Amino acid sequence: MSRSQPQPRSEFKVFIPMQTRWSDNDVYGHINNVVYYSYFDTAVNQFLIEQGLLDIQQSQIIGLVVATQCEYFSSIAYPEALEIGIAVTKLGRSSVHYALGVFQENAETCCALGKFVHVYVDKLSLQPQPLSDNMVACLTRIKR
Repeated sequence: MSRSQPQPRSEFKVFIPMQTRWSDNDVYGHINNVVYYSYFDTAVNQFLIEQGLLDIQQSQIIGLVVATQCEYFSSIAYPEALEIGIAVTKLGRSSVHYALGVFQENAETCCALGKFVHVYVDKLSLQPQPLSDNMVACLTRIKR
């Protein structure tokens, strides 16, 4: 498996501010690896909510996370202001593949690179559902 390289800001279409928390640090003095996945989930869902594509109380179609991955290039620690870069890498019939870059404020390259896949399903039956036209239009704007 070849190692990825840190990605530049130009590879991402939108940025969500994120603040590290005291509890994010581990005993080694840096952000614990599992916390990055929380940053990814928060950033993607915040973007969807801001775009009017997700209402966490009312939506009958929901996105389930079916795959995640993260590669780490440099450490970060509390307290630090971050920006999570988001880009769509693939749109399927009922799925969305995201690339996520964790950037220190004003840094030109990411300190971690994530991948995140949502599959959209009916909230009750959990059967895959096609992406709405609004979702496709919005996510196409942030596609690489």
